[in-house]
Amino acid sequence: MDVLGWILIGLVVGALAGSLMPARDPGGRAVTILLGIAGALFAGFVGRLMGLYGAGQKAGFIAACAGSAAILALYRLVMARR
Repeated sequence: MDVLGWILIGLVVGALAGSLMPARDPGGRAVTILLGIAGALFAGFVGRLMGLYGAGQKAGFIAACAGSAAILALYRLVMARR
């Protein structure tokens, strides 16, 4: 259930980021949503591997949101320099 939850969180955060930060991303809304999902999965897996939280803890939700936002911010930063 954790992986599915991370995917859903990434989907929501990616969609919200596309709406709240209306910039012209090269990939469009689909890429923003996929990056949100990737960030949530990455943060969720890394946090669990490091032992920061266990399955079903609320810290996993927070990590997934933070990871998703971080990947999206990094993507926007890199694309702005091009």
